[in-house]
Amino acid sequence: MSRISECPGKGGKTRYLPLHPGTNALIHDYLDAAGHGVDESGALFRPVRNNRTGRLEQAITADRVYRLVRAYSAQLGFEIGAHALRATAATKALDHQADIAKVQEWLGHANIATTRIYDHRRTRPEDSPTFKVAY
Repeated sequence: MSRISECPGKGGKTRYLPLHPGTNALIHDYLDAAGHGVDESGALFRPVRNNRTGRLEQAITADRVYRLVRAYSAQLGFEIGAHALRATAATKALDHQADIAKVQEWLGHANIATTRIYDHRRTRPEDSPTFKVAY
C-alpha cells in the first residue's frame, strides 16, 4: 500500500507525493544504516558529521546535494548536476506514458509548458502519427 509523502518544494510550497510501496522499507533501511532509524520525522538526507555544531538532525543543503551529485558523477567519468537527475526522472516518466499533468504536479511546475520541455515523445520519429498509420 502506498502512502503520501509531504515534501518541501521551491518557493516554500509543500508538495504531496505518492510513495511507492517498496520505497518505504528502503527509506527505513537507509535511516537505520545512517543511524537515524528512530527519527522518522527528520530530514532524509543529513550530514554524517558537523564540525561546527556537532548536530546532525538538520537536512543537508541543496548546494551540498548538488556538490555530492557532481562529485559522484565525476568519479564515474562524467559530471552532471542534481537537476539532470530530476530531468531524467521526468523524461522517463513521460516516456513510460505517465500523464503529463501528473508529472507537472510532481515537479511543481505552475505552467504545463515548463513540463513539456521534458516531453521528448513528440521529437521521436517512431511516435509520429505517420508511423502509426498502416499503409
